[in-house]
Amino acid sequence: MALAGGIVGQGYQCGMLWGAALAAGAQAYRLYGPGPQAETEAIIAAQRVVESFRAQNKYTNCSEITQIVFTTVSKKQMLKYFIKGGPLLCFSMSAKYAQVAYDEINSAYGDQPIEASTGPVSCTAVLARKMGVSDLQTVMAAGLAGGIGLSGDACGALGATIWIRMMEDVREGVAKYDLENPQILAVIERFLEAADYEFECSKIVGQKFEDVADHAAYVRDGGCSKIIDALATI
Repeated sequence: MALAGGIVGQGYQCGMLWGAALAAGAQAYRLYGPGPQAETEAIIAAQRVVESFRAQNKYTNCSEITQIVFTTVSKKQMLKYFIKGGPLLCFSMSAKYAQVAYDEINSAYGDQPIEASTGPVSCTAVLARKMGVSDLQTVMAAGLAGGIGLSGDACGALGATIWIRMMEDVREGVAKYDLENPQILAVIERFLEAADYEFECSKIVGQKFEDVADHAAYVRDGGCSKIIDALATI
């Protein structure tokens, strides 16, 4: 839920995309187990999930779809959003996209497996391991790399951290969530300090990754280590 509204209402990638990419990672784990092969497949499936979402909805960012940013919206804008049927639009999009995402994920894993690197493949998987989550959750996070499927949008490591921290809250019985959650606000602030106050992956690293191998080489050379270390220690 914390990824709804484009990362805690910030307006970046639609929460449906984060959820679909996590589902793609879960399926990769079921098929390939833990490790670089599963992480590679999860990233490739996430790429297809992003493209199918863009094809269906034109945009990937929540702010472009809804025309508002929930963290800064005024009461008047929020009222207008509800009057225009904004929530119903989102529910309708979700219902339509669920089957599309499901088909894309299964189609991605029906192809011949891509040869994987022997070392770290995904920045988000590296982060997840540092945070001590399970092998399943590590592979689930893998496809968020590079701004979800290497698309260059808002940082996947930030999204992965928020997801992992919220899962910890659920395990501890904290059921309520709101945009002013102090734990998540602390995560975002720590991230911004490490990322020179940029949210988007392509701006942080100064490029968009060509493919999984390109991203894997960047991670192996220590890319994003400052951000990963900052988020893993929160």
